[in-house]
Amino acid sequence: MKTRWPRLAAAAALLLATPALAQGFDAAQVKQGDHVIRDFAFRSGEKLPELRMHYRTIGTPHRDAKGRIDNAVMILHGTGGSGAQFLQPQFADELYGPGQPLDVRRYFIILPDNIGHGDSSKPSDGLRMAFPHYDYDDMVEAQRRMLVDGLKVDHLRLTFGTSMGCMHIFVWGEKYPGFASALMPMACQAAPIAGRNRMWRKAAMDGIRADPAWQDGNYTAQPLLGLRTASSLSQIAGAAAWYMQVQFPTRDAVDAYWKERFDRDIASRDANDYLYQLDSSRDYDPSADLEKISAPMTWINSSDDFINPPEMGMAETAAKRLKTTRYKLIPYSPETRGHSTHTWAKFWKDELVALLARS
Repeated sequence: MKTRWPRLAAAAALLLATPALAQGFDAAQVKQGDHVIRDFAFRSGEKLPELRMHYRTIGTPHRDAKGRIDNAVMILHGTGGSGAQFLQPQFADELYGPGQPLDVRRYFIILPDNIGHGDSSKPSDGLRMAFPHYDYDDMVEAQRRMLVDGLKVDHLRLTFGTSMGCMHIFVWGEKYPGFASALMPMACQAAPIAGRNRMWRKAAMDGIRADPAWQDGNYTAQPLLGLRTASSLSQIAGAAAWYMQVQFPTRDAVDAYWKERFDRDIASRDANDYLYQLDSSRDYDPSADLEKISAPMTWINSSDDFINPPEMGMAETAAKRLKTTRYKLIPYSPETRGHSTHTWAKFWKDELVALLARS
């Protein structure tokens, strides 16, 4: 394991990227590191001689009488994200400060960049479309090996995840039922990616592949037409209709917001990375083994989530099989953020407090 302690320049860059962290939470506390997994075998049969898992940590590990770390909390990001997103003010300001639910004086917070994301190994590092075609099981296994072999964490006080990270928690809960004392998945279903959810992902992937500039992944400049298609679909899928109507009630307001948000999103994307990120959900399906999940769990979805529409009752049906789970649907309002409600802690942090208390 190689650990990089942030120097002055790194701390300054982090502050610029996340300008309003929680009161009492010092960005200089964030440490970054990499764990390299040798000869990682993917479920596809492909292998990498070195798989790099990048992570951020906040706080200090506490060891029990047997020397085991007993205060670790792992927080898992969504498709296209990274662990850095959990340093944004709407999350950090509500959770990490003194006396808050994940007070970093008490908990050791672990924020991984998953395979294909952030500073972990990904197609844009050089392999392009020859990069192994990872799926959610591969991503969870890499997380486990990062924890156990890299950070010497063999038990988690809590695993929390949003969107793709939410689905990862269902994989974790079934494959490693005793690894975490509590689970908190947010913004997903315990069912295969199908119907409209698969449709927009398929359309986004096809949009990239259909761009002549993509060149089967061997482009010399980003295939912008394809990325525009994929990004547009992603932005619409993640939007909240009521919130958007209130915040941007005129054509000009919408157009100005769209240009800023869209330009920022395009600038952050690599076409091959995005293809792999979207495709990694292709065989997700925890539905057969839900009864294996034994840890106390609070599962939260949002009423205005286009990606996981609540009207079909899928989550309620699955929750009946989850004997240790509390399921909550956040009501639709002008303030909720659709699929992105998962990252706005003010809407659900009381549920986190209650989960920690009952586990």
